[in-house]
Amino acid sequence: MTEPVRKILHVDMDAFYASVEQRDNPELRGKPIAVGGSKERGVVAAASYEAREYGVRSAMPSLTAKRLCPHLIFVKSRFDVYRSVSAQIRAIFARYTDLIEPLSLDEAYLDVTEDKQGIGSAIKIARLIRQAIFDELGLTASAGISYNKFLAKIASDQNKPNGQCVVLPENGEQFVSVLPVRRFYGVGPKTAERMAKLKLETGADIRACSMAFLAEHFGSSAEYLFYAARGLDYRPVRPNRIRKSVGAEHTYPRDLLDLAALEAAVREVASEVWERLERHKTSGRTITLKLKFSDFKQITRATSLPEAVQSEGELDSVLLALLSREWPLDKPVRLVGAQVSALSSKVFRDHEASGDRVGDTAAVGLQQYRFEF
Repeated sequence: MTEPVRKILHVDMDAFYASVEQRDNPELRGKPIAVGGSKERGVVAAASYEAREYGVRSAMPSLTAKRLCPHLIFVKSRFDVYRSVSAQIRAIFARYTDLIEPLSLDEAYLDVTEDKQGIGSAIKIARLIRQAIFDELGLTASAGISYNKFLAKIASDQNKPNGQCVVLPENGEQFVSVLPVRRFYGVGPKTAERMAKLKLETGADIRACSMAFLAEHFGSSAEYLFYAARGLDYRPVRPNRIRKSVGAEHTYPRDLLDLAALEAAVREVASEVWERLERHKTSGRTITLKLKFSDFKQITRATSLPEAVQSEGELDSVLLALLSREWPLDKPVRLVGAQVSALSSKVFRDHEASGDRVGDTAAVGLQQYRFEF
């Protein structure tokens, strides 16, 4: 099987939340800032590049961030503003293509194989998009340009911030061969540790493995690793990307000790999850409760319903039932989360039916023809 060469962009905003705050408040420019709570239980949602120089990263506890960077400035998050700016960015994307697959507020894939303005060059389109974002919104973005999503995403991180990188079809396999395994999307610390024990350090090392070997050691990720190590990824850009779950979680300033407080916390996150389900016009059958304790250990408990949850009240009841099964708890709770998965809706149905595979077992390589990137 051969596939036509596509022109794919991955556009990723640079320190998006923090950059918006620095743009809107000149006093913060050039200073290390963290978006997120500065309280004892706060978590960094985003860090400016000035803060990253000290090792501050997103998802880091605020206390840890403050120890790394004592003069760190904490800024309260403004998600309504970030969503508004994200909509403006997507409007810029739409000038060039209708094939836009948002991954989050600050990044998206674009298929510009047949761009709306007839420019023809993905490299030029990436420059024009980044320039428009800077001129119109006062923000910088980085871009990866390649013939598939896997390579475009990796390339967008090569020259950050405010840069772009292209991986041409003739260079894809070589590009991946020298890539550290930790750079493969989805390879986290635990998988990287397993790979290290197997002497798998680069894409070339993975490429040398058979599918059977990868399946034995990495299970369902085997197919992805097999094809990615060869620079192959045939997933199309999907404007209506499949959403796998909808969730929310809250970290509380003081540990929750009694059942009434925990039940109130569960209802709070359930309300937020239900609002998001309605916004995305979807629902799901699998309900998950997450509890993180004062010692940072956590548990998740889930149940699947015969049909998708129909109301906020039903969601409350299911989550509270999951909580009651665990009560009494042997230690206080610092975080409560909820998630609905196994989603279904008219919007997602066609895409669920078609699947979203990285490769095809009959794939033998790229179709051999050239055009300007």
